[in-house]
Formats: sequence, C-alpha cells, structure tokens
Amino acid sequence: MKTMIWKIAILGVLISFFSCSTVPLTNRRQVRLLPEYMMLDMSLTSYDEFLSQNPPLPDDNKDVQKVRKVGENIAVAVADFLIENDLEKRIDDFSWDFNVVNDETINAWCMPGGKIVFYTGILSIASSDEEIAVVMGHEIAHALARHGNERMSQGMALQLGEMTLAAALQEKPELTQQIFLTSYGVGSSLGTLAYSRKHEYEADQIGMTLMAKAGYDPSYAVSFWQKMSENGGTATPELLSTHPSDAKRIAALKKHLPEAMKYYKGKKEPVKL
Repeated sequence: MKTMIWKIAILGVLISFFSCSTVPLTNRRQVRLLPEYMMLDMSLTSYDEFLSQNPPLPDDNKDVQKVRKVGENIAVAVADFLIENDLEKRIDDFSWDFNVVNDETINAWCMPGGKIVFYTGILSIASSDEEIAVVMGHEIAHALARHGNERMSQGMALQLGEMTLAAALQEKPELTQQIFLTSYGVGSSLGTLAYSRKHEYEADQIGMTLMAKAGYDPSYAVSFWQKMSENGGTATPELLSTHPSDAKRIAALKKHLPEAMKYYKGKKEPVKL
C-alpha cells in the first residue's frame, strides 16, 4: 500500500511538472510524459499485430465502405480545424487507415497515427452515416487529444515506477504492450478511472465539433448515446466504469451541442484524401 501511495505521489509531481501542453478546443492542460515518436512506433507495431490476429473485412464490404467514407470526411475536417487553429503539426505523423473487424464486441478505437478499427458489434447500433460519425469523431478525438499518452503515462508510473518507456519495452515488453493497448481501448482496466472519465467527456466534446465540421449533424451524438443507453451501453456503476454514466454523458452532450452546431453547415459530398 505504501509503495502504491508513493507511486501516486510521484505521478502527481510529474503531472504538475510536465503539464505544459494543452488539448485542442478544450484547452485543458495535459500530461506529456512519453515521447510521441515512441508512441507512434508502438502504435504501428500493435496495429499490425492486431490486424494479423483479427483479419479486417474486405474492401468491397458495405460496412467497410461506409466507415471509410465517414472516416475520410472527418479526417479532412480534422486537418481543416487544426490549420485554422495553427495546430497542423499535431498530425504530421498521421497516416489515416480505417478498418472493420468481425467481432460482436461494441467497440471502436483509434491509435496514434490515425489507425482506426471499428468492430461489427458497434455497427449494429451505429447504422447510419451520422451515427458512425459520432463514434468516429469520438475515437479520433482521443488520438487528437493524445489521451493515450496520458493514460499510458499514468499506467506506467503505477505499474513500472521510474522505468523509462525504452527500458520497459526491453525488460517488460508484454506488460508494456498491455498497458499501451489498454490505454487505447483495445483492452480494459479499472486502473485509469479518473483520467478515463475525463477523457470520455473531452472526446465527446471534440468529436461533436469534428463531425459537425465534416458535415454531420452533431445532434446525432445525443440520440446515439440515448440509443446506447437503451441497449445497456454503460450498465456498469459509474464508480467501476471508465465511462461516464449515461445520464451525465447525455447532459454534457446537450450542453456542448450549441457550440458544435456553429461548425455544422449541412452535409458534404464524400471526399478522398
């Protein structure tokens, strides 16, 4: 117990020292303990390994085509938004890739570098382009805000102490990879609750803006999460969940909707990157 308390205390000091960057749109100060180039390297390796173990659906699959169409539109909106705010360097290392895997789990995620996977389970709920845009915007927002770096920083501090990422990759590669995958929603853990709930609210807010800028009505974010609630989306008590409760999430979405609507100019034709 004392060891855990000391690790948390050290993490708090590191957070105070390194919280010098901010998240786009929300301007929240955030932790940046791990170098982004190493996060990107881990992303490419983990993404390739995941797809080798979970073969993606073929290019001519209708679900794949829908996900890629929406993803490409939102990717363009991301670039436009960042350029408008002098933050275009934030995605210098992104090379967008959108895939769908045959898995009934209700999940989707985006790793550093714009590596995105939708599971067929989430597409059973997010059936329209607008609903796919809700999920897509949310997951891309996590990567854009570099939430995974924050989560992994916390996870490494709690589980690996003072060990650097390079040393951890060499000495404890399996544990390090598991922390990485959990940080990006490929796994699950109760060890990052405070950050995760904060990140979910933030990704919802940023995601609504991105989908609106891409030509998708952001009000669908509210109806989608209401739909998720009806399907038992976050039935786990909030204290034990990495996601906000349905009621609180929907209330927050409604609060941010007027601001997101300022970016909505109506539907756009699909674009190719």
